[in-house]
Amino acid sequence: NLKIGDIARVHIGEAFPADGKLVLGSTRVDESLLTGESTPIQKNLHDNVVAGSYNLGQTVNIVLETIGESTQYGQIVNLINEAAIEKPRLAQLADRVARPFLLFVLLSAALAAALLWDVDRGRALMTAAAVLIVTCPCALALATPAAMLSSASAFVKRGILIRRLQAIESIANIDTVIFDKTGTLTEDHIEIKSITHKDGFSEKDALALAAAIAQHSMHPVSRALVSANAPNAAQSSPVELIDIQEVVGSGVSAMLKNSTDSNQVYGQLKLGSAKFCGINETSQFSQQVFLADENGWLATFGLQEAIKHNAALAVQQLKEANLNVELLSGDQAHTVVNTANDIGIMQFQAACSPHDKLMRLHTLKQQGKKVLMVGDGLNDGPILASAHVSIAMGKGVPLTLAHADYVLLNGDISQIPPLIRHAKKTMHIIKQNITWAIVYNAVCVPLAFFGVLSAWLAGLGMAVSSLIVVANALRLTNFSVPTATSPLAPPLVFNPAEVQ
Repeated sequence: NLKIGDIARVHIGEAFPADGKLVLGSTRVDESLLTGESTPIQKNLHDNVVAGSYNLGQTVNIVLETIGESTQYGQIVNLINEAAIEKPRLAQLADRVARPFLLFVLLSAALAAALLWDVDRGRALMTAAAVLIVTCPCALALATPAAMLSSASAFVKRGILIRRLQAIESIANIDTVIFDKTGTLTEDHIEIKSITHKDGFSEKDALALAAAIAQHSMHPVSRALVSANAPNAAQSSPVELIDIQEVVGSGVSAMLKNSTDSNQVYGQLKLGSAKFCGINETSQFSQQVFLADENGWLATFGLQEAIKHNAALAVQQLKEANLNVELLSGDQAHTVVNTANDIGIMQFQAACSPHDKLMRLHTLKQQGKKVLMVGDGLNDGPILASAHVSIAMGKGVPLTLAHADYVLLNGDISQIPPLIRHAKKTMHIIKQNITWAIVYNAVCVPLAFFGVLSAWLAGLGMAVSSLIVVANALRLTNFSVPTATSPLAPPLVFNPAEVQ
């Protein structure tokens, strides 16, 4: 029912319904769904906001300027749909071979019957039947689906959902892997990376004091401080605070009581931005939060998104497999640089819009690269749909999951290297099955054609041939367990009960 020019009121926690401009109030906005930028962005009066982003600060009014498919959200959805349509479906080798082979078998059976019809009609019918039976059900037709379904079963046991079986062939042939950052290489929470403090003030005391203030706030940074102090909370002296006030977008202030005299106020404490704490800070290289009292600076806490514990291992294994690894993120440059350095990715690009990511993919395609894209946000949707093969995180946006070839239900990216290895093994077994089927038919069809192979022997040969193909494919129902010297981590078993 909304129209351009309408004024809409958006409460805390709600999504902006359209692209527009703030006409009342200021707030912090989470645009990670669209841009991948994990840090909330401050929006003041007359600043632009985009549909699909979330209001985190306070209730605001916006005037609607763009609605529906014309919004940035709508344009990303259109990019995803266009990219999905352009993505070619892979034709299976077995299908290409089986169709002409079927015609050959039918013609062979008809010709065998015709040549013997005038000699012995009973023998003619039995020979034609033998030719048909010896190839039905054809091991050639079973070669590909048996192996792929066996692999699909193995993937599910590892918490990997495969949405398109031809993606097994696609991922086996890749030479480049592109990662998104937020939600893919990093967790959905912030952690304390470093602590610097004033002389005579220990790191432990600084963290305990900051956590005492932070526990009165639900801000992600406050949660990170409380979590970091949790192991030492029992050993720390209790801190009593009064007159606790939170200034949205700036920080938290409190009065500290004297530990020996509960009626005496010791002094004011502030936890928050440099400006809020009255500190002159010009560093632009990392996210920071400051602790200060009425006399000035006490401590600085360096922040970063928590990197998944297995991210560096997964990247290392991909490199060892001679795959090129890149990082494309919509986040700020310094955050992307820190993450890339910690994980070991040399090729990266920050502040990427969905269009920028898609253009990078097209460049790689023009260079003849076969690209695997790994992401989870709406901003990753177009490149996930257009890549040769794609993997989405289980907690990703539903529209993104709909266009991914694989979904990691538990978000464990260390599953990617063994997934690629298993796909290569699958293609190897498919080639074994096809080779066996071709050799079997090349020998048995002529024998049946010339009457050497009777109908009952043809039936037995057909059954044995099909069983061999299926038994070979069943070797794929489990991932191979890494040896003690293997660089791959032990398999992580997926528990279906954990998925709601």
